[in-house]
Amino acid sequence: MSDDHHHDTSLSGPAARVKALEELLTEKGLVDPARLDQIIETYQHAVGPHAGARVVAKAWCDAAFRRRLFADAVSACAEMGIAGPEGGHLVAVENTARIHNLVVCTLCSCYPWPVLGLPPAWYKSFAYRSRAVSDPRGVMREFGLIIPGEVEVRVWDSSAEQRYIVIPQRPAGSEALSEADLAELVTRDSMIGVAKIAAPVGARRKSR
Repeated sequence: MSDDHHHDTSLSGPAARVKALEELLTEKGLVDPARLDQIIETYQHAVGPHAGARVVAKAWCDAAFRRRLFADAVSACAEMGIAGPEGGHLVAVENTARIHNLVVCTLCSCYPWPVLGLPPAWYKSFAYRSRAVSDPRGVMREFGLIIPGEVEVRVWDSSAEQRYIVIPQRPAGSEALSEADLAELVTRDSMIGVAKIAAPVGARRKSR
């Protein structure tokens, strides 16, 4: 019996099952392969933490952009070609020596996809969603982040109407880095608020 289907035999496990499901849905006319490829391309290259990192680095380097970002994050991000329905009500909050911000969505997992990509599993978990509000310092401690008692912790509850990105403090010793190099330091977790940004390797060596 001839087989008109050409399966990728190099795949195994979950990847093979996903590929088989995609082929079946395509065959039944339920999925447009071109549209699916477009979505995959978007989440691989156009949106994600690398986009948010660019925003943070620009805010560190460009005082005028920084002001625009805190006044209207949606418009400021649009200047950089970063936009999308899940980022249409974006608000930027700033970490300082006196204030540390933490983002959560207590109802579900609302998240600024254009700047942070897809939410991690722990962000969607009931444990994080409930404890981030009741015990934010304890939650951050479990991520390895200790916030001194004199620093105020502010918890921001995201929703479909309003989502947040944390602009972390710029690390000491990064003054000579370019905007592109600074973006390489920024992590997804620092833009949620469960981590701080480590000083560049060279700066850490000098401080020892």
